[in-house]
Amino acid sequence: MTTAYVDSMAIVIALDAGTTGVRAFAVDETGAPVGYRYQEFTQHFPRPGWVEHDATEIWTSIVSVTNQLIATLDQPVAAIGITDQRETVVAWDRRTGRPRHRAIVWQDRRTAGRCDHLRDEGHLDLVRTKTGLVLDPYFSGTKAEWLLTEGGVEADADLALGTVDSWLLWNLTGGTADAGAVHATEPSNASRTMLFDITTLAWSADLCDLLGVPMAALGEVRPSSGRFGVTVASSGLPAGIPVSGIAGDQQAALFGQACFTPGMTKNTYGTGSFVLMNVGPACPAPVDGLLTTVAWQLADGHTDYAYEGAIFSTGSTIQWLRDGLGIIGSAAEAGPLAASVDSTDGVYLVPAFTGLGSPWWDPYARGTIVGVTRGTERAHLVRAAVEAMAYQTRDVVTAMSAASGHQVRSLRADGGASVMDLLLQLQADQLRVPVARPKVAETTALGAAYLAGLAEGVWSSLDEIGAQWALDVELEPATTAAAADALHDRWLDAVGRSRAWEPADG
Repeated sequence: MTTAYVDSMAIVIALDAGTTGVRAFAVDETGAPVGYRYQEFTQHFPRPGWVEHDATEIWTSIVSVTNQLIATLDQPVAAIGITDQRETVVAWDRRTGRPRHRAIVWQDRRTAGRCDHLRDEGHLDLVRTKTGLVLDPYFSGTKAEWLLTEGGVEADADLALGTVDSWLLWNLTGGTADAGAVHATEPSNASRTMLFDITTLAWSADLCDLLGVPMAALGEVRPSSGRFGVTVASSGLPAGIPVSGIAGDQQAALFGQACFTPGMTKNTYGTGSFVLMNVGPACPAPVDGLLTTVAWQLADGHTDYAYEGAIFSTGSTIQWLRDGLGIIGSAAEAGPLAASVDSTDGVYLVPAFTGLGSPWWDPYARGTIVGVTRGTERAHLVRAAVEAMAYQTRDVVTAMSAASGHQVRSLRADGGASVMDLLLQLQADQLRVPVARPKVAETTALGAAYLAGLAEGVWSSLDEIGAQWALDVELEPATTAAAADALHDRWLDAVGRSRAWEPADG
């Protein structure tokens, strides 16, 4: 159902359930932010390489920040959009609405051995052809299998399995089956589960059978832009607000960056970095080193696909410098401290804390620091962390341009680390193209808001949304190609040191 919203001050709220915290973000019909609230939640690390979240804490945090935000707004809310951390898996009971296990986070590597086993059994071609993904513990399928085989989750009639978007939608619309809660998702999130056929846009019986995941436990797949349901009072939020847009965080950022034309590319420098290129409405064949994913599906059924390069650790590296090593007091110190030195003095940091993603796909790589001397200071190490973001992105963009036939002519940057002009300059130097940061840096939340508002008539078309994109700053390459290549060659040497560090047998 789509309802035109005629209030000239229409407000749309995006609920952004990220990896380390949740955000409620409000925009008006011009796409301008009118308020936000943010709250971190607990990270659980039960074993090395394992990462878990308490799904109930995620939900209560969402309720808290959303109510705080709504209390500041003078206008009614036309719609809610959801964006989320994608591959993280939640298992809950439809009858009670309670989680049956902690959520297993996208960063978690506990199923690396299982992925190796599936590869050895010859299942990689099936996974690549149907899903556009690779056999890696990053994705949801083997996590769901682990919950059912090792995690004590019973595959009974009351089981619901989903990514975080499904968990939030369920709670927004009732929280239990008796209350009429909606169990659904959409193609951008579904395409990250390793259970979804991106060519038919439906759950794959073959893959569900392979991993022992009951299809009945999975949510209905609906378009990314369209009404999923409405909020109910029992959710703890105001009742009657349409929930009308959902997308995984990186696809939402691509939408928020108005990358609606094939070849347009963005990078989100968040907990990880995720480079996505719009490749249009035809699903491309799998390409080594890259993922093929659904970008979004609109209410009329139009579907766009994207190539994606997933870099696991960028912003989380800055958190590690702050929380693990204590060499910075806050993330905001990273940019100025990195800029206080002209180079790393030969230091390279490969942040393979949970393995390497695109284009290497090595779950057994581990974090590596090389080139340290007695003259190395904390500023050099922080700059090495910032430079690693640019090098990893270059690796992905190089593979992406070769696969798509689209030469990247500019890169649209967003995410928390994109506030660092130094990072954007380093990136422009490495890619040899302009790097642009929009005025609204919260493009993930903005994309979810646009998808929801498009369904409810706040915005009438992609052209109207695209016209709202506004430039904040654009950095051009400022060094020679030879100088950039020399630095990158040494980076590749450092990557080689980090690869296959952890024994495959654990």
